[in-house]
Amino acid sequence: MNSILINIAEQSLILFDGDGNTLHRYPVSTSKYGAGNQNGSEKTPTGLHRIKDRIGGAMPVYEVFEARMPRGSLQELQEQGVELPDDVITSRIMWLEGMEPGRNQGGYVDTYNRYIYIHGTNEEDKIGTPASIGCIRMRNADIVELYRLVETGTEVNIIEGDES
Repeated sequence: MNSILINIAEQSLILFDGDGNTLHRYPVSTSKYGAGNQNGSEKTPTGLHRIKDRIGGAMPVYEVFEARMPRGSLQELQEQGVELPDDVITSRIMWLEGMEPGRNQGGYVDTYNRYIYIHGTNEEDKIGTPASIGCIRMRNADIVELYRLVETGTEVNIIEGDES
């Protein structure tokens, strides 16, 4: 099975095949508040995770999601003057679940209960710099491609920098 490494310092996501070979490298945007696992911190959680839920596979690119439900295309909503949240979620959602009790699973550090996703964004110009409120943002074309290459259960390791 493929696996994912997200490096916060490099603002990158690397997709590996089952043998550890690099398949793809994508720029991402993690939290503008840095790394951290505490509920309410709006920081990107670290440690070993897995993709628990995948949402939006049948939806068009640039579909906007609110509470994981499709709301309409980004362009249509903008043209209609619909007020959108600060962190717009577009195209695809991969909802992460922590796998390390006490670090990113359970209690006040539970990644899944914090609604931490890998998702598309309406702020593609900020990709490569920390700009989210906890999630891992990707360009819409990239998230659609990545979504096709991973499955539920894919491991996602999020690191702050050079640690392995």
